[in-house]
Amino acid sequence: MRQPVPPRRISWDDKAFTGMDGRTSPWIWLRPGMHVKRWLLLLLAGIVFLSLGLAYLLRHLYADLPLPSTFYYVTLQFLGRPVRAMILGCLGVGVVALALVQLSRSLLNPFVSMHQPNLGEKVYQHHRRRRGPKIVALGGGTGLSTLLRGLKEYSDNITAIVSVADDGGSSGRLREATGMLPPGDIRQCLVALSEEEGVTGQLFQYRFSDQYGLGGHSFGNLFIAAMSDIAGSFEQGVVESSRVLAVRGRVIPSTLKQVTLAADLRVENGHNGHGWQRVVGESAIPAARHEIVRVFLEPESVPAYPEAVKAILQADLIIAGPGSLFTSVLPNLLVPGIGAAIRASQARKVYVCNVATQPGETADFDVNAHVKALKRHVGDLFPVVLANDRIIPSRGEMAYLEPVALPPEPPADYLLLAADVIDENRPWRHDSAKLAQAILSIYQETAL
Repeated sequence: MRQPVPPRRISWDDKAFTGMDGRTSPWIWLRPGMHVKRWLLLLLAGIVFLSLGLAYLLRHLYADLPLPSTFYYVTLQFLGRPVRAMILGCLGVGVVALALVQLSRSLLNPFVSMHQPNLGEKVYQHHRRRRGPKIVALGGGTGLSTLLRGLKEYSDNITAIVSVADDGGSSGRLREATGMLPPGDIRQCLVALSEEEGVTGQLFQYRFSDQYGLGGHSFGNLFIAAMSDIAGSFEQGVVESSRVLAVRGRVIPSTLKQVTLAADLRVENGHNGHGWQRVVGESAIPAARHEIVRVFLEPESVPAYPEAVKAILQADLIIAGPGSLFTSVLPNLLVPGIGAAIRASQARKVYVCNVATQPGETADFDVNAHVKALKRHVGDLFPVVLANDRIIPSRGEMAYLEPVALPPEPPADYLLLAADVIDENRPWRHDSAKLAQAILSIYQETAL
């Protein structure tokens, strides 16, 4: 039986391009993947051709025209030809290098801040991310945005497919008032994939207080709503919002149709043992605090967003989770076209199990219970499961959350891979960097 294998971190050896003080050296421009060496060689070839042309001209002038005696010294004729060639060649290389450096500084200084990382490192990371794998991540809420925040350091080819079943808070109010799709989870993913999660990201996450008459609404939700109205459609509004935030990758809904999440719950009955209760509404399901037997969409047969299906079929890696199993992950997979596309895709497929249980949804669940619930709803879509193997009890206000335990024996029906992916300061959540490294390690190992 195959034992869980701790994922190996994917990294590149950058020591040759880093100085003793840890700062990036000028040799970084010669690192593979920078797309610089080819143009330097072309520039060098052009200088050689130009030099040869000037040499022929000077040779002609020197042989046929009378020149002043000072040319004897200017052209270093008192030295041997090999020595002259070496001196002039070194002088030429030095002058060209100095000119290129100063020209680059003059052109790039207006666009590069003193607080930004080394420009060479930034260019290298940009080209590396462009060559990164095509990743599709499905989910919603905080879990998906945590994953995306880590993945964006490895690839620009990321598509986040987000649930549109949210009916609570600001998203629910906008959905009810305007008929638009709920923007809340999409907003969080846009911020997570943003090039700069600074003031603009904080602005999109800002929630108004009651004194403005917009209590509970986030600026980002209102911005997406306004942009959707200006652009003419919700999906185009999300595209335009992505440009404002300089998003790496893209964020799209699983369907453009209005859907409602419903659940059948098992309810204890003092007289008859167990009964059944149907709850309608994504926010009402965990609030009921009963065992969830089944969740489903109303209506059930909604078409998947074509761009989401296309992204899945072209993906190298498909990830479901982390996030609320029944109210964030499954609503995407229950869209018929999404599940069918994942089943047909040749990509590596990984389910990321939560690090902590969620009251009202997955209380007392271990990793096996999460996977069984997933398979009960959508079948065997994800043959690989990533789980946390470092247990840190939650504390403070979150002390009631229990860590998700690994099964006592390696499962036979799926491959369980374990790694330390927990956030030490918030042990009920994943650490973005650790999670991304573990997932990219799984992708690398299964690609071999």
